[in-house]
Amino acid sequence: MVTHAPLRVVFFGTPDFAVPTLDGLLASRHRVVGVVTQPDRPSGRGHQVTASPVKSLALERGVPVLQPEKMRDEMFLGALRALDADLGVVAAYGRILTDAILAIPRLGMVNVHASLLPRWRGAAPIHRAILAGDTETGVTIMRVVRELDAGPTMATLREPIGPSQTTGDVERILVTRGALLLAEIVERMAEGPVPEEPQPPTGVTYADRITKADSPIFWWRPAGEIHNQVRALNPWPLASTSLDGARLLVVSTEAGAEAAPAGALPGTTLTAHGDRFIVAAGHGTVQLLTVKPEGKRAMAAREFLAGHRVSPGAVLG
Repeated sequence: MVTHAPLRVVFFGTPDFAVPTLDGLLASRHRVVGVVTQPDRPSGRGHQVTASPVKSLALERGVPVLQPEKMRDEMFLGALRALDADLGVVAAYGRILTDAILAIPRLGMVNVHASLLPRWRGAAPIHRAILAGDTETGVTIMRVVRELDAGPTMATLREPIGPSQTTGDVERILVTRGALLLAEIVERMAEGPVPEEPQPPTGVTYADRITKADSPIFWWRPAGEIHNQVRALNPWPLASTSLDGARLLVVSTEAGAEAAPAGALPGTTLTAHGDRFIVAAGHGTVQLLTVKPEGKRAMAAREFLAGHRVSPGAVLG
């Protein structure tokens, strides 16, 4: 059996989602010669400057790290060329790569993307899939081209989305499966060309970045859509509403198909007793299972209602 020479790989990635893919490459026979990640940013309540999860792993394993502020910076491009990489691997790097960068690795660059392309190109594919009520997602390994997530695909795996699964739940599954699929493709690329299939021109959708502006719940929407919003925004930024003038984060819910009583305005509390915290939606009802008063820990509805008097008829909004 012929064993082809190991590849020299440069890895582009930033958040937790990218860590298992980098870890898998580091554990493989191939050599990770450098990591490119976004510059350190302030984060957390204290706004302390912290390294990205990918940078932390790279430093721990002694891999050189590049953190360009600008993709066209000549010093960065020179340092990237000096790595003499055969292949570039991208997993949630968070920035568009220039033609100059794409041309540097001998075998080009491949990307690990958390959707079934061409559906949900862009920054937040898992969030947007759940927001839309999709019942299936997956991982696509594709060649990186200048246009956002539009390159030909090399491999795809499919994964169902359960009716109660959150973005965090789905991401934990996809990061593991995606890392294994990427490792398989890298090994195949070491042996020779891997077949590539152009993405179809139909079915293209875009997954815009999630921000805190996506958080507020509009109770006039159907219960199922509100439930999907709560799932999609968990673990961050969490869906939110207000109760008695205070912001209340909603961590988990169930959607009810039954109609609210006639005359009940959307956002009206219908039941607030024991573990039943039920609110009228535009169509159907929503049961709040876990909530988080701003600045406090998350708690089950029973615990919240035991410490906060909520009368039936109280309006959330």
